[in-house]
Formats: sequence, structure tokens, C-alpha cells
Amino acid sequence: MGDKGEQLGVMALYQAQDLARKRGFDLVEVAPTAVPPVCRMMDYGKFKYEQAKKEREMRKSQKTSILREIRLRPKIGEHDFEAKVRSAKKLLQDGDKVKITIMFRGREITHADLGWKLLEKMVEALKGSVTIEKQPVMEGSRMHMILSPLVSQQGKPSAAQTAKASTAKVGAAASKPANTSEEIKTGEQKGEKVKESANA
Repeated sequence: MGDKGEQLGVMALYQAQDLARKRGFDLVEVAPTAVPPVCRMMDYGKFKYEQAKKEREMRKSQKTSILREIRLRPKIGEHDFEAKVRSAKKLLQDGDKVKITIMFRGREITHADLGWKLLEKMVEALKGSVTIEKQPVMEGSRMHMILSPLVSQQGKPSAAQTAKASTAKVGAAASKPANTSEEIKTGEQKGEKVKESANA
């Protein structure tokens, strides 16, 4: 093939190389499995440069999902909670995943149910734009769950249905009786999960 894609017919390799050299091009094999193999005349250096440029542009256009964390205290005020909800919405709209972490201090750990209710409240506030990727779990003195942006796909539940189901799951977990302080302390010492979600 010529540099413009025109057919030059079947010829010996040395003839094709000589013709490409006279025209100032490289001879590049583009279909080695064909019979006979297909070669094309081109400026190989320019071709590689254009390919690298296209790859750079593609990487720039691709959005990489990043896991961001938002931390809350069990007794967070309503105003501060609303600010956290706005931050979570912005991160989710940017395509990032969000890890919601409830931090307990001292004897607050004996009231883990407050953390479950707070996570349930967060999911309810983000209804229609989020899905739960990782159900709430308790690890040491922290409770967390991971939220992902809701991607609408044909044949799958609607955004409202998915968010409603997610809220129900967290609600079911919150309705479970909290572990005794002795059990929680033991779990904290071992670094194991103290509590898992209802459907784990």
C-alpha cells in the first residue's frame, strides 16, 4: 500500500523497500498474518508521535474515580451535618467515591447505634444520587461505609428505587441491638469488626 492507502499490488520485499526509500517513507508491516503479508509506506516517526498524542488526549479525557473520606462525630450538629451532606454531593457529582466515617471517643463507643442512625440519615439525604458500595461496618473506634455515584443503566432499578433499598438496608442494621460495652472493648483490642450490616 502507498502512503495514501492506494493499492500497489503484490511485489517482492526488496522491491517494496526500494520503492518506499525512493518516496522517502518507511515500509511498515500492517497485516503480518495476511497471505501475502500487507505492508504500507508511511513516515513511521510521525505515526508514532500522533499515536502517543492521541493516547495522552484519551488519558486526559478519562475520569479516574478517587476514594474521598468525610468524617463525622456521633453528636454532630444539624448545620455541620448539612455541610457534610453538601460536600458528599459535590464529590459524588465529580464521579468520586465517598467513605463516610463516624469517629467515636471515649465512652461514645458504647452508643454505636448513634453511628448507625447517622449513616442512615446520610443515605436518606443523598437519596437518588448514591448507591452503597460497602455496607456500614465497625472497626475499632470507627464506623464507616463507602458510597458510589449512582449510574443509571437500562434494565436496572431506578435511582430512587436503589437509594430506597440502600436506606432500608442501613435502617435494618440500625435496628439491631447494640453490642455490650464489654464486647465492643474486646473487638477494639483485637482490631476486628464489632458489627456488620444486616445483610453481610
